[in-house]
Amino acid sequence: MRRSSVVALAATLLPATLAVASLPTAQAAPRATGKVPTAIGTGGAVATVDAEATRVGLEVLRKGGNAVDAAVAAAATLGVTEPYSAGIGGGGFLVYYDAASGDVHTIDGRETAPAAMGADAFVENGTPIPFADAVSSGLSVGVPGTPLTWQEALHRWGSISLAEALRPAWQVASRGFVVDQTFHDQTAANAARFDDFTSTAELFLPGGEPPRVGSLFRNLDVAHTYRLLGREGVGVLYGGGRLGREVVATVQDPPVAPDVTRDVRPGLMEISDLRAYTAPLREPTESSYRGLDLYGMSVPSSGGIAVGETLNILEGYDLGSLDRTTALHAWFEASALAFADRNRYVGDTGQTPVEELLSQEFADERRCEIDLERAATKPVLPGNPDGEYSGCGTAVPGDAELVRGPSTTHLSTADRWGNVVSYTLTIEQTGGSGIVVPGRGFLLNNELTDFNFTPTQGNAPDPNLPGPGKRPRSSMSPTIVLDDGRPLLAVGSPGGATIITTVEQVLLNRIDFGMTLPEAVAAPRASQRNLANTQAEPAFLSADGPALAGRGHSLVSTAEIGAVAAIELLPGGRFLAAAEPERRGGGSAGVVRPD
Repeated sequence: MRRSSVVALAATLLPATLAVASLPTAQAAPRATGKVPTAIGTGGAVATVDAEATRVGLEVLRKGGNAVDAAVAAAATLGVTEPYSAGIGGGGFLVYYDAASGDVHTIDGRETAPAAMGADAFVENGTPIPFADAVSSGLSVGVPGTPLTWQEALHRWGSISLAEALRPAWQVASRGFVVDQTFHDQTAANAARFDDFTSTAELFLPGGEPPRVGSLFRNLDVAHTYRLLGREGVGVLYGGGRLGREVVATVQDPPVAPDVTRDVRPGLMEISDLRAYTAPLREPTESSYRGLDLYGMSVPSSGGIAVGETLNILEGYDLGSLDRTTALHAWFEASALAFADRNRYVGDTGQTPVEELLSQEFADERRCEIDLERAATKPVLPGNPDGEYSGCGTAVPGDAELVRGPSTTHLSTADRWGNVVSYTLTIEQTGGSGIVVPGRGFLLNNELTDFNFTPTQGNAPDPNLPGPGKRPRSSMSPTIVLDDGRPLLAVGSPGGATIITTVEQVLLNRIDFGMTLPEAVAAPRASQRNLANTQAEPAFLSADGPALAGRGHSLVSTAEIGAVAAIELLPGGRFLAAAEPERRGGGSAGVVRPD
């Protein structure tokens, strides 16, 4: 039985400029389509890519919930309105600042490989499986971490139950939301893949076509699934309950349409893999920049390490006093060095030298390899974080990482007590594996394709090969910045490996280049990841491309990079929430009480 519903809406349903702060409650009209990218006020703040998710988070804050409550409720709503980027079939990383203690905590909700997965899982007859085939397969699906992340966050720091946090999201799913251009375009881009799976085509291709812009999309299946999770708890997934059995059955025997020509490989997940899953607290990465303290996500994410190392390298330059071309050139070169080290050393092996990679001494050694007049030939070699630093050090063998596609979503929340959340969640690339669990209304991730299929580091060990129970390396970089122990910024972004450079660029724009937070978020972007070419948005190319080419950089155009959602805590208990004004269809920022 079809559980989605698409009906036409009148164009006048909601005014296009409707402010987030004045939206109706969750039980009222369908999805708020008006997105406000910037909001200033008091009482708490929420920034996401979606107006409905932001509205839900703000409503939780208005009713007395805290930043964690709002983050979980908003994330659950994104699982409805942004199902190709997030949902309970995926995972993510949550960074939390506790105002009462002044401590920063992180939850590792990254997906894990099944116990049966070996280092050669993506190799057949001595050859790597084509990436496009691996993506749309049960083999790419890792054990989901998002539901347990929500439960752990609420249990440790929240003030409401999981059922209460999920209620607004299942209400949105039940009543429906207005299809915007982004939702339509993402569906259309994945239509051929979605059509290969009967459950996915039934849900997201009603009548065989992507939902029309302006129509109403309902997902009653995911509403029922959220209610099940709220009623029975996450054990219904991880404890051998019916949801877990349904997920495993889907992974092992994907619901392939009769006319599919692609080779859809079954997955290795078992009920025992779900039972073994944990969402542990990890020590956050810590680094300093211009007197500020930065906290991010450590292994299995590379985000906090790469962002921290890049900024440590740049600490040796007064970027604000350099001309723009030299400052950007220095950033490109520092980023390439940090990515070389990331690719060589970071992975879920238990042996990543996190402390050394984030040491200022190692960064100083790496910085001396930068020529401010000329770009180095890419890829550059990784350094040697061995604790013995003098001069420029010695490079070691290593290679650049394969380029992965953009994906994921991010949200930031803050409450009136000063608690702050920076949370990046994902199902990997847009549309995940393309496989909807029949009757459950959510897509499964394809996160295991974040492993390297074959060794990439020459004769050196590759830390990111598949392995039993292993978590694939991530680039997610949820970040919280403290100023003298008090929260100043929460920032993060989707975008695959460009997440790292996007977060760096927003921080540099805000801290070094004198931009306001909205300006820092909206500014044109580029991304150098130790590759021969540096990706850049058209506006960046127009403004800075020729001068940077003169320094030896090869820039190539890409439509857009990242989709930031950020919050700045202002003096006097005020908040500035900032989201994208245009990228990914624009984001949504709101505060409880606008100025």
